[in-house]
Amino acid sequence: MKIEIVDAKPPKRGSLILVVGDGRQLGPFGQQVDKACGGALGKAMAAAARFTGGKGQWLEVLAPGAGLGRVLLAGLGKTTEVKPAAYEALGADGVKRLMTAGEDNLAIAAEVLKGTLLPAAEAAARAALGARLGSYRFDKYRTKLKDKDKPSLKAVAVLSPVAAAAKKMYQPLDKLADGVTITRNLVTEPANVIYPESLAVECRKLTKLGVKVEVLGEREMKKLGMGALLGVGQGSERESKLVVMQWNGGKKGGKPVSFVGKGVCFDTGGISIKPAGGMEEMKWDMAGAGAVIGTMAALAGRKAKVNAVGVVALVENMPSGTAQRPGDVVTSMSGQTIEVLNTDAEGRLILSDAMWYTQQRFKPQFMVDLATLTGAIIIALGHEHAGLFSNSDRLSEQLAASGKVEDELLWRMPLAEAYDETLKSPIADMQNIAGPGAGAGSITAAQFLQRFVVDKTPWAHLDIAGVAWSKKDKPTVPKGATGFGVRLLNRLIADHYEDR
Repeated sequence: MKIEIVDAKPPKRGSLILVVGDGRQLGPFGQQVDKACGGALGKAMAAAARFTGGKGQWLEVLAPGAGLGRVLLAGLGKTTEVKPAAYEALGADGVKRLMTAGEDNLAIAAEVLKGTLLPAAEAAARAALGARLGSYRFDKYRTKLKDKDKPSLKAVAVLSPVAAAAKKMYQPLDKLADGVTITRNLVTEPANVIYPESLAVECRKLTKLGVKVEVLGEREMKKLGMGALLGVGQGSERESKLVVMQWNGGKKGGKPVSFVGKGVCFDTGGISIKPAGGMEEMKWDMAGAGAVIGTMAALAGRKAKVNAVGVVALVENMPSGTAQRPGDVVTSMSGQTIEVLNTDAEGRLILSDAMWYTQQRFKPQFMVDLATLTGAIIIALGHEHAGLFSNSDRLSEQLAASGKVEDELLWRMPLAEAYDETLKSPIADMQNIAGPGAGAGSITAAQFLQRFVVDKTPWAHLDIAGVAWSKKDKPTVPKGATGFGVRLLNRLIADHYEDR
C-alpha cells in the first residue's frame, strides 16, 4: 500500500476522513468540505444524536456533492487532551475500516483542531505511521480469500497544511514501521519456515541497511564454551546459531548499547514436554529475538547516531534420543555450572551464554535482554504490561518512560537475594528452576539471568511473554504478532543514547 503525505487539498475521488473535536468541532479544512457538500456533514452530525466528536467515535456520511464516495468523521475527543497516539489511531482505524470496502483511494485530513497542543507536522506524520501499522496483514499463505475479503485499498494520502515538514518528520517513523513489520513477519511465520538457520539468513538481510552481521555455528560456540546454549538445541536436527548484528552509527570507538534476544524458534519443552493444546503457539517463542532484529533494522534504517549491538541466540527445543535430559549438568560460557531440572526452562539457558558473550566481547554501555521467558509473568501482569527486571534504577526509569510514550508498557518487578537462594543446586553452581513451592517463577528466572551479568554492566530483562502475541485487535497492533519491543527500544535510544 502506498502511503504519502501531500498538501491539504480536497481529493477528487475515493473516501475522505475528517477529524472532529468534542462538541462536533470541525476545523477549517473540514468546514471547507462541509460547505462543498451543501452542509451535509453538519446535518448528519446533528441527526446522529450520539455522535459528539468524542474519542473513538466514527460517523460515515455519503457526500456526492463533494465528488467523494463517502466522508468519515473521526472523533478525537477533548482537543486539549489529544496526544500523538490519537492521530496514529486515526490513521490505523481509518485504513482498517476501508481496507476491504471496495475503494482503492483514501485521504486522511490530519487537521489539528483549535486547542490541540500538537504540531501540525507531527499530527500528519503520526497519522501516516498509524496507517502503515494498521494496514499490516499476513496473507502469505492464504489461497482462497473471497473477493470481499481481499484488500482493495491501494493508496493513502495524508493531507497536511505543512506537508514538507510532515514528510521530514515521517521519514524516521517510516523506518521504525519497517522494523516493526520485520518483527511481526518473523514471529508470525511457522516453525517449518523460520528455524535457526533460516532466521540467521533473515538477519543477514540487514547488511543492505549497513548492519554488520556475523553468524556463529555450533562449532564456534563449542570453542567458546557455550554449553548452556548448545545443550538446549542438541535434541534438534536443526543446528543452533548465534547471530551478532552491529550498527555503527555513533562515534568511532564509542561504547555500544546492546540488546540480546531469546530465539527459541520452536519450543516443545524438550523432554519436559509441553501439553499438546496450544503448542502451535510456541512458534513465537523467538519473539525476543524478533524484536532485537526489528530494532536493529529500525536503527539502521533511520541512520541512528548510535553504536548498537544485537545478539540473538537461535535454537529449537526438541525431544529426541540426543535431547538434554532433566538432571543433566551443563557448563556455561561464564564457567558456571547449571543443573537442568526442567528442559522447558530453556530460554534462560540460551540467554545466559548470549548475555555473557555480549558483555565479554563488546563491554556495552548497557544490556537489555528480551524474552518470552515465563508463563508466570502473564499470571502477574496479564497482557497489558511486560515485566521489567533490572539492576539499574536509571535504565529502568528510561525504559519505563519510553514504554509509556510508545504504549509498550512495562512494570518493574523485584529482584532480591531471598529469591536467588531458591536456585541453589546440591551438585552444581545453580539449578535452572527454583525448588518446589518457591513460586515467583518470573522473578527466579530473572535472578538466574542476573548471575550472568558482569557486576558493573547496567542490565534490564524484559519478560514479554504476555505481550508478544495478542488475541485481540488494537488500532496500531493487530491480532497475532505485535512487534512489541521495537518501538520501545527505538524510543529509548532516540531519547537517551544518540549522539547529539
